[in-house]
Amino acid sequence: MMENKRVYFFDTTLRDGEQTPGVNLNQEEKVEIALRLEKLGIDIIEAGFAAASPGDAQAIRAVAQAVSKPMVVSLARTNKEDIDAVINAIGDIDNTGIHIFIATSPIHRERKLGLTKEQVVAKAVESVSYAAKHFKHIEFSCEDSTRTELDFLCEVAEKVIEAGATVLNFPDTVGYTTPEEYIKQFQYIKENTAGIENVRLSCHCHDDLGLALSNSIAAIKAGVTQVEGCINGIGERAGNVALEEVAALLETRKDYYHKETGIDLKEVARTSKLVSRLTGIAIPPNKAVIGGNAFAHSSGIHQDGVIKDKSTYEIMKPESIGFHETKLVLGKLSGRNALKKRYEELGYFVNDEQLREVFKKYKDLADRKKEIFDEDIIALLETQTTKEKHSLYSFKDFSLQILTDNRYRAFVNIVHSDGSLIEGIGEGNGPIDALYKGIDGALQLEDTELVDYKINSISQGKDSIGEVFVKVRKKGSLFQGRAINVDIIVASANAYIDAINRLKTPHENLSKI
Repeated sequence: MMENKRVYFFDTTLRDGEQTPGVNLNQEEKVEIALRLEKLGIDIIEAGFAAASPGDAQAIRAVAQAVSKPMVVSLARTNKEDIDAVINAIGDIDNTGIHIFIATSPIHRERKLGLTKEQVVAKAVESVSYAAKHFKHIEFSCEDSTRTELDFLCEVAEKVIEAGATVLNFPDTVGYTTPEEYIKQFQYIKENTAGIENVRLSCHCHDDLGLALSNSIAAIKAGVTQVEGCINGIGERAGNVALEEVAALLETRKDYYHKETGIDLKEVARTSKLVSRLTGIAIPPNKAVIGGNAFAHSSGIHQDGVIKDKSTYEIMKPESIGFHETKLVLGKLSGRNALKKRYEELGYFVNDEQLREVFKKYKDLADRKKEIFDEDIIALLETQTTKEKHSLYSFKDFSLQILTDNRYRAFVNIVHSDGSLIEGIGEGNGPIDALYKGIDGALQLEDTELVDYKINSISQGKDSIGEVFVKVRKKGSLFQGRAINVDIIVASANAYIDAINRLKTPHENLSKI
């Protein structure tokens, strides 16, 4: 495979994607997503920002230890403390690297950093030189490159290449540029930067004006060989380019772009659903490639054509990106081996410990739910593998009373990690309101506001598993919680407790690219 035909995929779901308001992934969730990204064929995983907090550094290390094929990198600013945090987190692990950035545009230099051009170059060179003593893979980003003077971009690029950078990234940080401008930017850099032929060029596009995909493809046409983005296009503001869209486009139109990737498109649907479930960010029905309506046809003319030949209106087959028909596969009497076999058929490989734990939940579900579908057992597995190992609180049980004025009173029992039982009582206009007020009282929560609550049905039938997402706000920060259960009140309680556990152990998010 020729180097200039290969496009490398750099996934920043665990770093830039986690900057989406309300998204707070714990270590287990990050590892689960990383393992799924590995199956998808992602080349580089940006697992976080090591300097943000000890928890973030620990999660980055856990990801680097969990995957074997993708390179794992951490973001860092141009200071020794940030770089040391990356060295301490993953410097002793093979196939790891560092991603260093500094803002280069006039508005960022003057208003945010208070630095001259000369000072920006000096900081960039100093940080890359220091990192080169510890890492072979060093990516350097010129933050807000699309609002930076072209000559200055070339100057910075030339200096960091001399200092040891191996990848140069020119991000459209605020989603400002157009495809034509982005092509000209890369052409200018390639023509006016000494040593540029010795490094990999990368693009990183935000979707503020709806051009993230167009700009990423334009960059590839201009000779860029690495594209950065997130699964489902998540991220702060309008999000990042959706990597599944880039991969699907390059594969579907290989006749035009003539590019190769390492992406296994059959893993797209599973990866997309996992990220959606763990982040709590729903996939819009009309989302390209993976939306619920992506392969739906309501027009009579379209339906007639699809019935006769699917290629009349479908440029991709649903199976090619991993969608499969929902199957009623298991029942109350199904055994452990049958469950494991179905997981393997769906592309999920579980170890004996995972199978033992998830089978207990499966049997409990089978006692309460007549029909069990693929979506049910997938949800059970994903909930088991991403459960926080060291939660401060866990929900035990509750009881409800209906009062004479149609209000509710909830009695709740919560278990602290030290084993002690915490009791609470709350009254509200409905069972969930009363339950949450009971939890608030038990845990003495102050200045905590519930800002979002939603229920999704995971599978089919009136007895479907309910999946509850909540978001709570405390002092301006958002924290999400999620849980599943056939009983939506139990799911609601566990989701709220999950959010509170994340609230009690937050990590900072300081990075922007």
